[in-house]
Amino acid sequence: MKKKRPLTLYILVAMVLGVAVGYGCHEAITDKQLSAQIASHISIVTDVFLRLIKMVIALLVFSTLTVGIAHLGDGKAASRIGVKAMGWFVVASLLSLTLGMVLSNFLQLGTHLGLPLPPVDATTGLKTAAFTLKDFVSHLVPKSPIEAMANNEILQVLVFSLFFGSALSALGESASKLTSAIDQLAQVMLRITGTIMNLAPLAVFAAMASVVTTNGLGILLTFAKFMGGFYLGLVCLWALLVLGGYAFIGKRIFRLLVLIREPFLLAFSTASSEAAYPKMLTALEQFGVHRKIYSFVMPMGYSFNLDGSMMYCTFAVLFITQAYGIDMSLGTQITMLLVLMITSKGIAGVPRASLVVIAATLNQFNIPEAGLLLLMGIDQFLDMGRSATNAVGNAVATAVVAKWEGALDEERPEQVEAIKHAA
Repeated sequence: MKKKRPLTLYILVAMVLGVAVGYGCHEAITDKQLSAQIASHISIVTDVFLRLIKMVIALLVFSTLTVGIAHLGDGKAASRIGVKAMGWFVVASLLSLTLGMVLSNFLQLGTHLGLPLPPVDATTGLKTAAFTLKDFVSHLVPKSPIEAMANNEILQVLVFSLFFGSALSALGESASKLTSAIDQLAQVMLRITGTIMNLAPLAVFAAMASVVTTNGLGILLTFAKFMGGFYLGLVCLWALLVLGGYAFIGKRIFRLLVLIREPFLLAFSTASSEAAYPKMLTALEQFGVHRKIYSFVMPMGYSFNLDGSMMYCTFAVLFITQAYGIDMSLGTQITMLLVLMITSKGIAGVPRASLVVIAATLNQFNIPEAGLLLLMGIDQFLDMGRSATNAVGNAVATAVVAKWEGALDEERPEQVEAIKHAA
């Protein structure tokens, strides 16, 4: 606990200093090309930090999930946990999408913009063909586990780990040495993560300074109505997630929120929920979630439980339809929500990938893709909120599934010794 407080404070201070330095650079440098060049150099620190996280994330997911499956003892337990987790994910996803639809229709964020609209034939340059149902399903299974890990395809790593862990479980005692070796691999990855996390405040500072240097703070005022409405939606979603958690784990939900404050800030400031993954495992372990649960549910959540991203997709699509004066019936909106349920999978950990999902949805419903150009300038600020929300949603989901499985103990800081170096 003593180690966590300084890091949280350093991250908050780094965010403030990053905004201040970025604002100073933006005001002092009038040449946009020069300011963009300076911002790209500042962001090197953030890029290195995220690459270091990506360096360990695939092996960390593989090792923790494989050992977790092996310790479950039988395929029935894994199936039961998977069904419970997917049940929560589906409900949370529908809740996020529906809440986004209701608020967007109520607030009418796209009307009376007072801004020139991009021509309907303008292109965004986003590749949308990859986000089809056919490609998504075929993409689930890796051609090679090495290729999946090299490309950080977390969903494919998850599928391979399920097979690998199930095989270890079936082999029983004869595979105990291999299981132990993979367990040690997980500890090594967490130790490396602990070292990488020392760079977190610098990465946060660079991320904020780079974004503000490029865009300034004036763009926030221009799109204050949309951003305010979206973050209002996120606050409402957080409240509903906490309420859902409270219904199953009681007042301990508030302790969970305290424990995940660092991964929350990391996801928010770097605009990537992937950056928060190692710290989230540590927080859940300390909260009392059994390893067999969090090592299984968390990777699934990163592909199937993207609450913040799905809410943003709804907000963005309806914002664009309202901006162009397109009347979308309730039935069409509901169809759109179901489409987003499919197309929004597997985008966590990839900054700004939501734009591709939104562009694909716009094309399917004959809505001008050019409307996305309105949001691209502020997408980094929006991505911060949705990435942090994805992290919170997965933490709550994991804790609830652990409660359902009888695998949630009292908070046990003394039992987190093996992974405390990742904190």
